[in-house]
Amino acid sequence: MRDALKAAWKNLRRKPLSLAGLGLLASFGFIAAAAPLLARPAPNSRDPYLIPQDGYSSDPRRPDARHWFGTTEQQYDLYYGIVWGTRTALSIGVKVVFVSLAVGILVGGLAGFYGGWFDELLMRLTDVVMALPSVILAVVVVTVRGPGLDNVVLALAAVSWPSYARLVRGDVLTVKEREFVLAARALGAGDMRILFRHVIPNSIYPVLVVASLNTGAVVLSAAALSFLGLGAPVGYADWGQLISMSRNWILGASGSPLAYWHTVVIPGTAIFLFVLGWNLLGDAFRDILDPRQR
Repeated sequence: MRDALKAAWKNLRRKPLSLAGLGLLASFGFIAAAAPLLARPAPNSRDPYLIPQDGYSSDPRRPDARHWFGTTEQQYDLYYGIVWGTRTALSIGVKVVFVSLAVGILVGGLAGFYGGWFDELLMRLTDVVMALPSVILAVVVVTVRGPGLDNVVLALAAVSWPSYARLVRGDVLTVKEREFVLAARALGAGDMRILFRHVIPNSIYPVLVVASLNTGAVVLSAAALSFLGLGAPVGYADWGQLISMSRNWILGASGSPLAYWHTVVIPGTAIFLFVLGWNLLGDAFRDILDPRQR
């Protein structure tokens, strides 16, 4: 294990962009962990994720000493929203990827391992879900169940698992014919033991790479749903919600197109850097986990 970690670190050091991605995600992780210190909630706040307001004016304020990143319309503090929105983004990304990865591994593993009509049934179900536009299907799920981040997580997981299932199935079809699997079966191991002890652990490396790459895309999709009013409620610390609040100020004010640039640029930059970090780290995972890259 120690040698594997040393080899992984050596591989990372040879790729500056991978280190940059790791540094970006480490920075976001620090911000999320230190959110109560970086942006202290009000003493009487019932929920720390609710962004404090400094009035109800419809015109945003530019950055100043009191509001480092300025305010959005209705005077929500943008700095507070960015800091606590980091926790929201990490929570959504990890939850959606974990749930969809678990479902995809289970469906793809069972389909590839047993084959026959069972494989046909599960893969045709997977094809049906993949044939539907993922964003539209997610919108339908959230609309039926109602707005809210929990429903956003459920909707995004419901449209994300098929790609993992097909990838796992392809690897399981290869691994289940390997000698160590045949030896385990000859020794009397049952199907479930063979599947979860020998086959899946040797089939999930490619899907882990895809999962790391998809985490950023999941956060983008969640931000899109919040922008459409189907995600976080108004005033909740969510980057998509902050972008939604800036929609009336994208073109600035009359005669001053850059008057309220901060309402768009700051949350947009946070989303951009978060997604970039996961994409760069996903490339590093591919190089570390895929023996064909070594």
